[in-house]
Amino acid sequence: MRVALLQLNSRDDKSANIATITRLFEEKIAGRDVDLVAAPEYSTFLGGLKQEQWAAAETFPDGEGYRALQGLAKTYGVAVHTGSMIERDGNKHYNTSVVFGPDGTELARYRKIHLFDVETPGGHVFRESDVIDRGGEVVDFTYDGHKFGCSICYDMRFSELYLQHMRKGCDVIMVPAAFNMETGKDHWEALLRARAIETQSWVIAAGQIGFHREAAGERACYGNSMVIDPWGNIVARASARPGVTLADVDFDYARHVRTILPSNNHHVLA
Repeated sequence: MRVALLQLNSRDDKSANIATITRLFEEKIAGRDVDLVAAPEYSTFLGGLKQEQWAAAETFPDGEGYRALQGLAKTYGVAVHTGSMIERDGNKHYNTSVVFGPDGTELARYRKIHLFDVETPGGHVFRESDVIDRGGEVVDFTYDGHKFGCSICYDMRFSELYLQHMRKGCDVIMVPAAFNMETGKDHWEALLRARAIETQSWVIAAGQIGFHREAAGERACYGNSMVIDPWGNIVARASARPGVTLADVDFDYARHVRTILPSNNHHVLA
């Protein structure tokens, strides 16, 4: 399966972000035999003040971002993991991944469970829960005969979620992100490789890169979008700029790893 990672510098302008994504499909994905396109967290709108983020939220299946990315899946005949978008459901707002099949059918919808409420080593305070409500359902989906587990960014620090995906038989874990620069340089690669090794699954992690506007000023995202194999090796990594990175996912290799080191069958603690 050929995967295309979209590494974006999304800002607080939804129309401009959608135009960028559309251009990347036209210039970098068309004609490349891609099966799955993976976008980063907050792909259609990132940053801005709380009220601006709420104003950019969409009800699904209506909404500019939903319809645009669904249309790209149909136009190019590829599955599209939207990374995540801001979803409005009544008075609540969620950080939500939507996955479309090549015909535009919605395959999955996952609302981020673990929200980023932290103070970084540099003293910057982030409270995603001021804007976003917490999801509560572990979600996976099947595409081309293989099972994919959903997660978003800060989720990656909580191994219990990924062990649930492992127990469900997932072959791939999706980790769209807008990972902070300060923690990214030390933790991004280490955590992603750990999630691949402990689940013996492929990990597909598309990230935001560069600056975006927030209430306290500009915040930088780490980028380094990557695909990691079930042995924990990085098979593709994006350069330090927005763009598209291609990688081939070999499901036979996952079966090989699980055969020579069957640790998935050796769990003792629940």
